[in-house]
Amino acid sequence: MSHNKKGFIQEFKTFAMRGNVIDLAVGVIIGAAFQKIVTSFVNDLIMPIIGLITGGENFNEQFLILKIPENVDRTAVTSIDIAQKLGVTTFNYGSFIGTIIDFLIVAFVIFIMVKGINKMTLSSKKEEVAEAQGTKKCPFCQSEIAAKANRCPYCTSNIE
Repeated sequence: MSHNKKGFIQEFKTFAMRGNVIDLAVGVIIGAAFQKIVTSFVNDLIMPIIGLITGGENFNEQFLILKIPENVDRTAVTSIDIAQKLGVTTFNYGSFIGTIIDFLIVAFVIFIMVKGINKMTLSSKKEEVAEAQGTKKCPFCQSEIAAKANRCPYCTSNIE
């Protein structure tokens, strides 16, 4: 049984220390930190501006009262926190819109990052294919030429 246990522990150690797992863990940690930055950006910079435009003080605090207990005065419900303490059912549309803006910003940044990574990967793959085919790009006219060429047949530039 102890041999089996050692095998399991060694197998787990090999799995946990694999490069992809560590890369994933680093990505999750950086992603969580990035999410905090985006949330702060939205809550502290974007939403106050939206609040000014819409006439509210803090757009994240915008809500509609859906159901109010009989013993609660409607005018006493001035924030989501107070509404929750008093047992008032609210529709918190400001917070929801803030969360949507958070998501859109994160999705846009990830889109830009993936697009950049794909572009870098595609260009490096093109270079690998060109090297395998024995070609290179002319640094002047960007035409595909033989890898051993000293002069570009298209623009006649000297290539060193």
